[in-house]
This record gives sequence, structure tokens and C-alpha cells, in this order.
Amino acid sequence: MSWAAVTPFAVWAAIRWSGFEPDWPWVPAVAFTPYAAAAAVLALGLALLLRRRAAVLVALAAAVALGVAVLPRALPDGGGPAAKGPELRVLAANLMVGMADPARLVALVEELKPDVLALQELTPKALDRLEGEGLRDLLPHAVTRPLPGVGGSAVYARHPLTPGQAIQYGPFGQARAFLAHPHAGRIEVVSVHPCAPKRYGRAPCWRQGLEALPRGGGGPLRLLAGDFNATLDHLPVRDLLADGYRDAADAAGHGLRATWPQGGWGPFGVTIDHVLADERMGVTDFRVLSLGGTDHRPVFATLRLP
Repeated sequence: MSWAAVTPFAVWAAIRWSGFEPDWPWVPAVAFTPYAAAAAVLALGLALLLRRRAAVLVALAAAVALGVAVLPRALPDGGGPAAKGPELRVLAANLMVGMADPARLVALVEELKPDVLALQELTPKALDRLEGEGLRDLLPHAVTRPLPGVGGSAVYARHPLTPGQAIQYGPFGQARAFLAHPHAGRIEVVSVHPCAPKRYGRAPCWRQGLEALPRGGGGPLRLLAGDFNATLDHLPVRDLLADGYRDAADAAGHGLRATWPQGGWGPFGVTIDHVLADERMGVTDFRVLSLGGTDHRPVFATLRLP
């Protein structure tokens, strides 16, 4: 019994730290690594109760390995670099095929006063409703790619935007823009939304969408915000972090706050909506919000520019 309880978590920890990421069903499953870490502790307790020394050692190694991967997300890291420039306030929201409540979203923009708003699953009708509610009055500059279905996206901003080449793999599009910040120069912004790896055969599209995102570490400041369809346990996101980004939720100690699904699965949500800030930026605030009509929770970050 002890080995039956311990072995799955040992395998999970080994794959998670291996640098190798199998295709489906591992890609969806690894999003639940925080829950696996908690269950690994229970498996360790069972092995201790049954006094199986070898199983205890394996269970302990698995629990420690998964804990090291997960627990730092609940601990603030002090905000990162001592950036002393102006604030950059960022809001990202997946509209669930345009069904999110436009009045509530515009109210959030009015309340939070973001400098940048990244939208995903923006349909033409949703665009009309949002702008009818006065979104352009609050954020007058925009690069929009409204499409039927899940593929639309947009970047809205308080300061001028120059369109960049959008990132498109499968039906999922990712709008790109260059923000002309009056005090920090040009900032590249991507509204992130790669394919969802929900079924067999979608992982290549998902991986390509993430790997096509601009790398950090030098050049203009960069900001990636939106629905990554991935957590910090997925290898492409870990690669982005290694290439010059910081996850705002992780930096603020809120990296275990679930963002999807809103209103479902009880406590077993996953954290797939992110604000990845250039590693030269500081992080002073992060929040997970609510928005009616969509299955995703919007995320909001306050960053400090260098």
C-alpha cells in the first residue's frame, strides 16, 4: 500500500525536475503540481505510519522536490530590483469568447486605472460593447484583433501604441504592441493566449505559441500579460522566466492564487493567467480579481519601471 501511494508522486517530481516535458496528458496534468505537492506530504505520512523505511525515503524526496518547486510562490521576494522609475499598472482579462460583462470590465478599468489592458478571446461584438461602455475614453490607444471564437486579442493603453506583428498559431492569436511611455521609452507588450492543450494533438500548437513570445534579458523593456494556458510548472513558462522575466504573482507571494476556472471545481483551480514583467522591473502589487460572464479571473499588477 505504501508504494502504491508513494510512487506516483516520485514519478511526478522526477518528471517535473527533469527538464523534459512529455505531451498530453502530462501537459494538462502538470498544472496541478501544487495539489500533487500537498498529496505527496500525505503519502509521506502514510509511509511513516506503515513504517516502510525505503518508501519513507522516496516519499520524503518527492515531497521535498515538489515543495521546493511550489512553496516559494507563496512567499514575497521583496519586489525584485530596486527600480525607481514610474509605476506601470497592468490589467489582463480573458473574456471567454466575448461573454464577459463589459460594464464590469470598464468599471474595473475606471477603478484600477491601468496603464495597459491586455484582452483575450475578444470578439467583434465584445469590442463594440466595450467601446460602447466607454473603454476608449479611459484607454484611448489600442491595437485590436477581434475575431469570432477564441482567437481575438487586444492591447489597450493610456499612452500611444504602435502595432507589432501578432503571434498566431492555430486559432489562437496574440496581439503585440509597442507602448511609448513618456518616462521610460518603448515597452513591448504582448496579450498572451496560446492554444489550450486540452486534448491530444494540441500541445505542439500550445508550445509554439509560448516559444514564439519575445525573450527578455536586454533591449527594450518587455511585458507579457494574459491567459498563458500554462502555470509556472510548465517548461515553456519556466524557460521564459529564465530568459529575463519575473512572474508578478510569484514576486508578490500570490503565485498559488488560482485564476481558472472562475466559479468551478471548488478549491481545485489552476494558475494560468499571468503578468510576466521584464526582470528589470520591480513588482509592488498583484491581485486576482473577479469578472462576471467569464471562466477566468482577471489579474492586475503594479510594476515599477527602471
